[in-house]
Amino acid sequence: MPYAKPARAVIAVALGVLAACSAGIPVRQDPEEVRTRYESYAGAPIDHFTWLGRYDGWEALGREDLVLFTSVNNAYLLKVSPPCHDLRTAERVGLTSTGGSVYARLDSVTTRTWRCRILQIRRVDYRRMKADLRRAGAPAPAG
Repeated sequence: MPYAKPARAVIAVALGVLAACSAGIPVRQDPEEVRTRYESYAGAPIDHFTWLGRYDGWEALGREDLVLFTSVNNAYLLKVSPPCHDLRTAERVGLTSTGGSVYARLDSVTTRTWRCRILQIRRVDYRRMKADLRRAGAPAPAG
């Protein structure tokens, strides 16, 4: 069998490539698990946060919850009033602001079809959360 050794080498290389590729594919996490993780790193409710008119990203955590990243290490957990049914499927969200700040019970998260009043704002200790996930060997959260 003159082709047995090259065939084994090709299979070994293919398995190695497949393993390397699948290592970089993010695993879809349970939405309830993700929400619980953010809540465990969130502080007490605050009245407002300073906002300079842009954000770095956001992630819907359910129908009425989202995390908003205002910089690499600053994140806020926002709870909005119903109905805000398209948070999970929205391509973009916007924020209203008052005098350079976003206020709970005054400002809103906006989507293409909804304007949802912010009921609660909680600052997330995102830096500590990322460090803890890194220590545990878990993938870093999106954001």
